[in-house]
Amino acid sequence: MVIKMDQNNFFSGNSTPSTLTVGNETIVDSQAGTKMGAFILSLVFLLGFPGNLFVIWSILARARKQSVTTLLILNLAIADGSLMALTPFFIAYLLQKNWIFGNVMCKLLFYLCLCNMYASIHIIMLMSIYRLVAVLLPQRVGVISRPRTVRRMLVVLWVLVMVASVTAAIFREVRPKGPLIICQAFHDLWSYVVVHYMLELVLGFLIPYVVIIVSYVCILRRIRQTKFQRRIRSEKLILAIVLTFCLFWLPYHVINMVQVAWAFCPDDSSKKILLEKIWQRSRAVTSSIAFISSCANPVLYFFAGKSYIRREGLAFMARLFEGTGMDSSRKSRQNSQNSREKDKDADAITLKDKDQDSVTNSSSTVKPLKGGK
Repeated sequence: MVIKMDQNNFFSGNSTPSTLTVGNETIVDSQAGTKMGAFILSLVFLLGFPGNLFVIWSILARARKQSVTTLLILNLAIADGSLMALTPFFIAYLLQKNWIFGNVMCKLLFYLCLCNMYASIHIIMLMSIYRLVAVLLPQRVGVISRPRTVRRMLVVLWVLVMVASVTAAIFREVRPKGPLIICQAFHDLWSYVVVHYMLELVLGFLIPYVVIIVSYVCILRRIRQTKFQRRIRSEKLILAIVLTFCLFWLPYHVINMVQVAWAFCPDDSSKKILLEKIWQRSRAVTSSIAFISSCANPVLYFFAGKSYIRREGLAFMARLFEGTGMDSSRKSRQNSQNSREKDKDADAITLKDKDQDSVTNSSSTVKPLKGGK
């Protein structure tokens, strides 16, 4: 069996195009995988693109005040909506098994995919960090809640994301494959697979989720230690976003690790052939499933804000995001108020003790006088 190494993974960014050709076949030759991937992406586009546009419109046109949560959700919707706008190109690529959009679009589309994937998970990470600060350090939350501070953090995040994604554009070009054209990376396969997929795993999954998990463990421990046990709407919503992202992206990263393991296996080994079949047949489907996470958020917002629909109409989503911001500030104020009340109680106890000491001292002074009469 002749194994020819080639790179044309269906997605990059939300996947990095890298395909292995066995004999003369590529990943887009998998009929079941390409049809299923095209079907999933079509549903994702029909639901996710208008859904994220509605979220953006709701915040920009209907929100009365832009809180930290609102600004973060706006940027998340921009990242998800941009990703949804790219799906028609990949649907056409899967159905035609031929890249017809030219070399510039080959580089640009896969670069934007990776950029928006990194942006989505790191914005979710910022949400978790903000919740952590609001719960553990409510007196400090005002410092990071200033609109100018939040915008600066988001600008820095987007710049870092764009820099981290540049490899998807540098090592990619269109190449002929028989009568067809494919969009593929031209860097050395082994190093590209190992370095790129490990980078995706570390920057796009492990680091953000370690931060997210640690944040929510600390939040839950703090809530249990206080009398304030009520679940906050925004915490429920953000936790749902975190779990949804993990659910849909985990299969993609598992296949990445399968392909990295494949790259380390000796040539012509049975294990290498088995791993090759697994990632080659699963790549298009898992990459398409990963796209679902970008269309799932508007659905979560809809269910979280359905109580506002009758009262607010089309502005229901803006009221939802304003409500989550109010919940956060209300909780911070309540924690601060609780701490102030504890301080007052401590002062009152101290004064009471002093009064009792004064009474005791005066009594001890009067008693000898009475005994001397």
